[in-house]
Amino acid sequence: MKIIKKVKEMQVCADRARLESKRIAFVPTMGYLHEGHLSLVRIARELCDLLVVSIFVNPSQFAPHEDFEAYPRNFQRDFDMTEKEGVDIIFAPEVGELYSANFQTYVSLEKIPMHLCGISRPIFFRGVATVVTKLFNIVKPHTAVFGKKDYQQLLVIRRMVSDLHMDIDIIGGETIREHDGLAMSSRNTYLTKTQRESAISLNNALKKAQKAVESKITDASQIVKQTKEFISSHPETQIDYVAICDPETLEDIQVINRPALMALAVKVGSTRLIDNMILNTK
Repeated sequence: MKIIKKVKEMQVCADRARLESKRIAFVPTMGYLHEGHLSLVRIARELCDLLVVSIFVNPSQFAPHEDFEAYPRNFQRDFDMTEKEGVDIIFAPEVGELYSANFQTYVSLEKIPMHLCGISRPIFFRGVATVVTKLFNIVKPHTAVFGKKDYQQLLVIRRMVSDLHMDIDIIGGETIREHDGLAMSSRNTYLTKTQRESAISLNNALKKAQKAVESKITDASQIVKQTKEFISSHPETQIDYVAICDPETLEDIQVINRPALMALAVKVGSTRLIDNMILNTK
């Protein structure tokens, strides 16, 4: 497995692969990998001749009060995990390699970021769209794989790729969960034992919502109210949002008469966690 840190070197490598008619698959990450990331790597491995994983903690998606400096990092651990999965290249640039001192070009979407996480994290999706565009221009993949746990992010990337006519297939990988149902996240390491017990309420709340829909409760506001009460009953929880919305536009819906996205963002202690589920009426 090769480590590349320079943009030009990665571009030359990608150009060479394409000239040799090799298919490139790409999994962008911020490192501190876990089984959720590895599940995406395994999907990508089956679809390509050259598999690239990026490890880059992107500063442009963090607000000044957020955890950019504290975000967990362990490159050697990430290297060992990706090597076992048959990754061909780790692209791991320094911040200055992607963002020069005079950097001033950003990619913004108008509608999808105006919901869910975009309300409390107003610069987040601009940072995500910008860095992913840059990474796509550097790695030049035919296919890229993102996790459905970050559902809004997946929609942002798909919309951006469609709107800008990028010739890249975007694939969504299923959410991978811990043994107790908590959605895998690099930030789970922040949780204390007591906080983790409260964090499990997110997945349990989603399952309760699905059972409510199966029992013919279709009033979205009623399910949202019950969900907030359930999560708030657990120690150290502070709800950012609970929403039931259209899976494509993220617009709130009032009546659940078709598949609907239920999405949650909750602070447990100081750790912000997200989760989601498609609620099915059948």
